[in-house]
Amino acid sequence: RLFHQHHKTSAPLNFSDYEAVNRGEQEAPEYFNFASDILDKWSQIEKERKGPSNPALWWINGKGDEVKWSFEDLGFLSQKAANVLSGPCGLQKGDRVLVILPRIPAWWLLQVACMRTGVTIIPGTTQLTAQDICYRLMASKAKCIITTDALAPAVDSVASKCQFLKTKLMVSESSRAEWLNFNDLL
Repeated sequence: RLFHQHHKTSAPLNFSDYEAVNRGEQEAPEYFNFASDILDKWSQIEKERKGPSNPALWWINGKGDEVKWSFEDLGFLSQKAANVLSGPCGLQKGDRVLVILPRIPAWWLLQVACMRTGVTIIPGTTQLTAQDICYRLMASKAKCIITTDALAPAVDSVASKCQFLKTKLMVSESSRAEWLNFNDLL
């Protein structure tokens, strides 16, 4: 859509351009994908700089576990996660996926992977009950659910009622019958 009728540009926007868009001096891109238009661009800048950079993701839990990913790491891992979604999970652009995860690194990774593939992400809190999950799966017509082993039994208890649900993906170190394991596939 155009914010200003008299000025058009085909160059992708960068972070400094947002004010120009707000002032109506530049057009917002017709197709925007955060993963490719922002994350991959920052990854390239990071490579060209060839020096230490700020992390794209720095996650620390209450137990002292820590994950620190550069833009290049996050870009590469999100491409692998996108391959999991479009490969073994069989998801295509426009499909919907219900993601019920605590705020672990895989949550951010899957957010970016969904953006990459054009899959619509439906975030859910880990406090959902089996009935809540069933309602969200049926109302959204989600083809896939992604959760942890803690919520897998709740999903299994309602999955037969959810006719659109084709794939169950679990982020876990363990395995479960009829579930794909994200960590293994990644």
